[in-house]
Formats: sequence, structure tokens, C-alpha cells
Amino acid sequence: MERLQKIIARAGWASRREAEGWILEGRVTINGTVVRQLGTLANADRDKIKVDGRLVLQSQKRFYYSFHKPLRIITSIGDPKGRPNLGDWLKPLGKQRRVFPVGRLDYNSSGLLLLTNHGELAYRLSHPRYEVKRVYEVKINGAPSDKDLKRLQAGIHLHDGVTSPAKVRILKRLRKKTWLEIELHEGRYREVRRIFEALGYSVEKLVRTRFGPLRLGSLPMGELHPLTPEEIESLQRAVGLSTKH
Repeated sequence: MERLQKIIARAGWASRREAEGWILEGRVTINGTVVRQLGTLANADRDKIKVDGRLVLQSQKRFYYSFHKPLRIITSIGDPKGRPNLGDWLKPLGKQRRVFPVGRLDYNSSGLLLLTNHGELAYRLSHPRYEVKRVYEVKINGAPSDKDLKRLQAGIHLHDGVTSPAKVRILKRLRKKTWLEIELHEGRYREVRRIFEALGYSVEKLVRTRFGPLRLGSLPMGELHPLTPEEIESLQRAVGLSTKH
């Protein structure tokens, strides 16, 4: 017997966190009964587990891609409001290669996004406990002072708590704007934008250039790159996951 959200994640339908949200929303059934308790246990071999009426089958093969997310698309496979989303870009993969995004990049941000159907890996990469490195290039209005940079390095007070210390360096100073590189390890909602807003700056451009050991490099915007065995192994090592998984 295993927790229901873990079964769904291992089957490649979503990350464990997203599966938990589906359970709370009443979208998951076991043998025809709606389940809303996160601690519910199930047997993946005997129980009929469905999401939105569709049977969850154990994935036989895992897929891993890096994707250069363009601006003005939401980080979701579909959207009930009809907004541009990842599903529009993943159609060439076909239904047999169902993958989901690890973490989020907001609508007005671009850069490196990891896509996989390896639920446990996705869960660990997203969880703050594993402190997976995220690096961004940020263009802000104005010129941050040394005091501002020290505050970033110490941690910024936000409504959901103090951020972990960030590594930050100036990339380029323009007449009225500044490009910086910032490294974080938490992955909070809109964290980069919020910490600069807390310092009195607005973010004009935001590009994620690194996620854990993966780098955006020269991957063109809107392009998918199947990860190499070496890249997959480096991701698993980063979160203490056996390469045999």
C-alpha cells in the first residue's frame, strides 16, 4: 500500500504536489469513490485509480526534457481559460510521452524549464529541503546599492517568511537599469519578482538560466531538448535519488 499522491506521481501524471492538489479538489477516485484525504493509501496493482475519470496506469518508460519557455505562456499542460500554455508546445511529443513541468515560471518570465514523467524526481527537485539551485538573469529598473545587495544576501522579509540567503552579482549597469544574476534555492511563488519589489525595484525581464545542474545554454526559445543519460544522472544525484530509479 502506498499514498495515493505517490502512485499518481510515479505513474507520470503529475508531481506529487500537483497530485495532492487534485485529491483535495475531488478529482481522484479509488474504485469509483471520490477521495479527498491526502493520507489515503491504495494498492497500485489492485485498485482502480482514476483522475477526472481517466484510469491511472503505471508508466513503463520515463521521459526527460529541457525546454526554453517563451514569454507569455503559462506553465501548465492545459488551461480552462484558453490561455497559451505548455500543451501547445508539447503536441509534437504525442500522447504516449506525457510529461509535466517541474516547478513554475510565471507568465512574463522565460528560460529553462524541466519536463518529465518521473514523479519522485520532480517532487524532490521542487521541494525546498533539497535546496536545488535556480539561477536567473534579471533586468530591473534603477541601480541597486551595496546595501540592497547585502540585504539580498542576508534574506528578504516577505509575507510568507524570510527568504534564504541569495547569491547575487551585477552583470551590467545601464543608464537607468541594471542586469543582475541571482541564485536561489527555494522556488517560492514569484520569489524573484517579490524580493526585488520588497527592495523598491520592478523586474522588467526575468530569464532562468540554470536549474540544478542543468543549464539553458544556447537552447533556442520554444525548443525541447531530450536530456542525455549524463544529464538525467546529474539531476538524480543532485537530490540523492539512486540512478537505478
